[in-house]
Amino acid sequence: MSQHPRPSRLAAATLALALSTGAAGAHYGMIIPTTPMLGQKDGRSVGLTLSFSHPFELDGMVLEMPEAFSVTHEGETTDLTGDLVEATVMGQPGYTLDYPIARPGTYVFAMTPQPYWEPADDAFITHYTKTYVSAFGEDEGWDIELGLKTEIVPISKPFGLWAGNVFQGTVLFDGAPSPFAEVEVEFYNEEGTATVPSELMVTQTIKADEEGIFTYATPAAGWWGFAALTTAEEPMMFEGEEKDHELGAVIWVRFEEWG
Repeated sequence: MSQHPRPSRLAAATLALALSTGAAGAHYGMIIPTTPMLGQKDGRSVGLTLSFSHPFELDGMVLEMPEAFSVTHEGETTDLTGDLVEATVMGQPGYTLDYPIARPGTYVFAMTPQPYWEPADDAFITHYTKTYVSAFGEDEGWDIELGLKTEIVPISKPFGLWAGNVFQGTVLFDGAPSPFAEVEVEFYNEEGTATVPSELMVTQTIKADEEGIFTYATPAAGWWGFAALTTAEEPMMFEGEEKDHELGAVIWVRFEEWG
């Protein structure tokens, strides 16, 4: 299958921290857990918030009930779609879930949303989204491939990272590496205190190498989203016309403050 990387809307730069004014960011499917590393003192469950948003601007969009939402642990995948609870996230419909965790190990949460029609892009958007939670000090299974249509498989462990650490991942499309895939990177401005001197700096844009591997070092602690974007070979129909269908492989990774 041929792949057609979507042209980037935003250029690469670094994050500055101060008082915010509006900027135009990218779309991201989001799965944000209450913690990426659940310890014995944290209880026996993890809260998850699902949304479709502009994470830096805290600008939400409508997330319909996902086509699928699952957790994978020790090679076993469990469907959680029916357990999702409707919620308002960034002012728009989203979902939450309190997931009980009884055993140690790595839990991989994945969402396949319904295609989202974006009039501004004149295209549909589907972001296959993942995040990871390590429970009770065990980290086996953090590098597994889930077999999604497109996904980012981490090369760096996707938790236990300091701000400034390098994160690496391999972009897969139909199970094969995606050479020179374009990857957009954006900070979840959860506290609303981050700002940039130019809207060109809201979203970083990098490219994978010939083996589909990308590398990025975060300048600040917090949640960072990585989205590898392609355009599906088959368009979707909207009001009798063929429209592009953007497919995003999204992974959310937490970086911790040093010290």
